[in-house]
Parts: sequence; C-alpha cells; structure tokens
Amino acid sequence: MVAPSETHEVFNQSPPFEDVNLYGSDAALIEAVEREGGGHAAKSLDAFGKVAGSAEALERGRIANVESPKLATHDRQGRRRDVVTFHPAYHTLMRTSCNAGLHSSVWVHLGKRGAQRAPGAHVARAGAFYLAAQMEAGHCCPITMTNAAVPVLMQEPDVAAEWVPRVLPFEYDPGFVPAENKAAVTLGMGMTEKQGGTDVRAATTVAEPIAGAGPGREYLLTGHKWFLSAPMSDAFLVLAQAHGGLTCFLVPRFLPDGSVNALHLQRLKDKLGNRSNASSEVEFQGAWARAIGEEGRGVATIIEMVTYTRLDCAISSAGLMRFGLANAVHHAEHRTVFQKKLVDQPVMQQVLADMALDVEAATALSFRLARAFDRAEDPRASAWRRLMTPVTKYWVCKMAPPLVAEAMECLGGNGYVEEAPLARLYREVPVNSIWEGSGNVMALDVARVLQREPLAVATVMDELASAAGDDQHLRRAHARLEAMLQEPKLLDARGRTLVEALAVLSAATILRAHAPAAVADAFIATRISGDPRSTYGQGLEHADVRAILNRASPNAV
Repeated sequence: MVAPSETHEVFNQSPPFEDVNLYGSDAALIEAVEREGGGHAAKSLDAFGKVAGSAEALERGRIANVESPKLATHDRQGRRRDVVTFHPAYHTLMRTSCNAGLHSSVWVHLGKRGAQRAPGAHVARAGAFYLAAQMEAGHCCPITMTNAAVPVLMQEPDVAAEWVPRVLPFEYDPGFVPAENKAAVTLGMGMTEKQGGTDVRAATTVAEPIAGAGPGREYLLTGHKWFLSAPMSDAFLVLAQAHGGLTCFLVPRFLPDGSVNALHLQRLKDKLGNRSNASSEVEFQGAWARAIGEEGRGVATIIEMVTYTRLDCAISSAGLMRFGLANAVHHAEHRTVFQKKLVDQPVMQQVLADMALDVEAATALSFRLARAFDRAEDPRASAWRRLMTPVTKYWVCKMAPPLVAEAMECLGGNGYVEEAPLARLYREVPVNSIWEGSGNVMALDVARVLQREPLAVATVMDELASAAGDDQHLRRAHARLEAMLQEPKLLDARGRTLVEALAVLSAATILRAHAPAAVADAFIATRISGDPRSTYGQGLEHADVRAILNRASPNAV
C-alpha cells in the first residue's frame, strides 16, 4: 500500500526563500551603500548578508516569534524577580547583530582618544540594519535603542564616562547582573504613560532628588510607563517630572551596591507583531536614577535619541519591503500558471514592477537620510536631516504595510499561512509607523520645522530644485510644493499632503540622478505625473517592466 503522503507529488512550488545573500542579491542596496557611504563596508555587508539570509538565521527568526518571551514577576517564595526569559534563538539573533556592531559601530571612535568617526559609518551601519531587519525584525528594537541612546548619554559627561564604554564592545551579554560585570550592555527607553500617549509632557512619573538636584545628580522615581520595550536592557532613558519640570533620567536595572533597582514589571504586551521582542508595562517604586541634562529640558535632551530611532524605523521598513518583494518575485519566477511562469504574465509583471519602484524609492530615500547623519557638521546635510527625518520616517513606514500585503497576495494561499514568512512580516510592518511617532506626529514635526527653521526648509527646497534640473515633471512637483509653503495658515491641515509630496519628490530626484532609466522613468510617470490610483499594478503599460524586475530579482546573477 502507498503511504498517504506519497499519493500526491508536490510540484510547481517555488523552493524556500532561504540561503540567499540578502546584500549581494539587492542591486538597489548595493548602489545606495556605495553612493551614500563610499562603499567602505561592502565586504563586511556582503558577509553579513549571507549570514542574515541563511536558512539557519531565518529559522531562528521564526522560532523567536513562535516561542515568545515570558515574564516572571516573582520567584516561588514570593520575592520579586522581574525577569523576562527568551528562547535561545532570540539570543543568537542578538549576538549575531551585536557581533556585527549594529548597536555601537558608529560610536566606536568614542573609545579612542582623538579618533574620528569612520567615513560613511552611519550608511554602513544602516546597510547592516536593513539586512538584520530581514533576518528578524523584533530583535532590532534593543539594537536601535542602544545605538540611539549614546548621543543622549554624551550630554552628561560623568554618566557617559561610566556607560558608553559598556556599550561599545561588539559583544552580547544577556546576563541579569550589574552592568560592570558584563561584557557589553544594551539600553532601552520608556516615555509613554497611560494618560499621555504621544503627549509625553503629560507624564505623571515624579522624580525626587536624593541629595541635591541637577544634571548627573541622583533621584528616586515613582510612577509608571505604559510601554517599556526590551525590559531586560541594562538601563533605560525615561522622562519624569522633577521640581524644575520634565527631565530625562537614566534608570539602571541594578543599584550601585549590586542589588536590583525598583523597576517592577507588571506584564508583557500581547502585541500584533514584533513578538520576539518583549514590551512591558513597568512601575517605578522609588527607582534610583541619574539626571541627564537640566531639569525641565527632558524632551530637548531625549529628542536626539528619538531622531536616531526614526532613522532606523525607515531603514528597517525599507528592508522589510525588500524582503516582501524578494519573496514575491522569487515565487513568481518559479511558479507556472496558465502555461507561463507567473513572472512572465503581463498583469503580474505590472504588479511586481510597481512594488519594486516603491522599494527602490524607500531604499534610496532612507540611505540618503543616513548620509545626512554622517555629514551632520555640513549645514546642508544638517538641514536635510532636520526636515527629512520625519518626512522619510512617515513615508517609508506608511508604504510598508500595503506593499507587504500585496506581496502576500502574489503568493496566494501559500503566503497566507504561518509557515511562510510573509504572515509574520505582515504583522510586523505596522509597528515602525506607530513607534517613535505616528504619521500625524511626523506631520506635526514637519510643520514645526517649517515654522521655526525656515532656513533649513529653504536649503532642502533649493537642493530639490537643483536636482529636478530640466525635468518638467519634477519642476512642476517642486512648484506645487512651493505653492503649499506660501499658505502657512493651511500647513497643519495639509500636513500629510505636504509630507508625502516632499518624500515623493525627494525620492524621485534621487532615482532620476542615480537609478537606471527604467526605474526612474517609471517612478516619475506613476508617482509624480500619473493618474491617481490606490492599488499596485497600474500605469506601467509603457514601462520597461522586464528591466525593473530583472534588477529586483533576488535570483539574478
């Protein structure tokens, strides 16, 4: 008798999308890293791309989300523990990314007297972060917060001298022990409270000085945070109300005497996605902390961390978009329908090529922003960073969910199952649009720049005008933007319209200057001058879709 499993041959299915060099198979990424950062990290990114795209790494990503973190608030005898345990797969993912320096590579010069940051360091790190997000996105949360916390710590020299050297090693140490006993540390952040949400100035957590107030001094914090991500981090930057107003504090897990600090984890959030990464609610019951910066300057102090995390939100979303597209193209190249490969069916070509245009644009714009971080001392780069960080974060993170949904549809039922990576990817992609400021918050941030920093706006607009050159489509788009800027009373109401117009024009100018003509022409024809549309697969009937797809294919030689 034939066994039931042998009665039906499996055929016409794409092989698993694994053991892929996520860097070497991504032309848009390779070119962005070379263009914006000088390509200094190409060799290391190629090696990391092979690791991140290996079957073993992708399987660890799956397991880390299935076997989600567990919180133990007390031990068997009723003593507080406040410990979160993770599956070993999560720790391996963290070790992989930390060994590659994703948490600290842009700051290693701080550990060497007189050293300068390596050229293109932010772009190189962005390339690795883009790949790590595809490997598994949840573990990227503590990675990005650790990286982003350093410039905040540097504002308080005594605290920085103690904590920054602990961040710098390319190591991962998950032990729940005092920081001075660890090979390396990770850092987290907690700002949101139940009553305030985005309005962090409404925080009710109270900070009382122990022996005198001021920068670097010791305080005791009483209150709560509604979201404290990566609660097994070794210390957290939080906001609390001191006598002088909202202030930034560093709250370590352990006290100077080696005992556990009074951070009481209440529960872990049952999140839509990002399940490998623990997010908790916490109560501070006289938690020991040190002030970072002046009392009343909490938002101004911590905003630098927020700026860096917003860059990572865009980079991560661009990477996840690429992973969704690569899965869809890979499937279409192996699947036969109606006597043709899916990738040769005209309607599917339109859909895949249309998606590829958004991935090209998201990658180009995100890495252009990373370059601005590398060149922050340059006034033009500084202006780009100030205005285009919220613009890029808004647009790239907003594009990711519909693109991943379309990618899943390209696979059909094969994509809509938990064994496939796209189901998890679909749950993952909304978080970057929510975390570190939702779409409306980004629009309001852009409005603040328009109102308070007109020189930065003028600098960016001049750069876009120059980049538009003699392309009439781009020049008209630039003129529409200028017209909107001339009506300041409508800026708040037009917030999202203005932000998206800035993003699309910026991406179009980068693609016009650097992408193949097939990509740039199709993007401008459909996003700048095309008819309105709300779904993928429209407006490319005159485009060179084959050239676009050949470039997008993860299987291209």
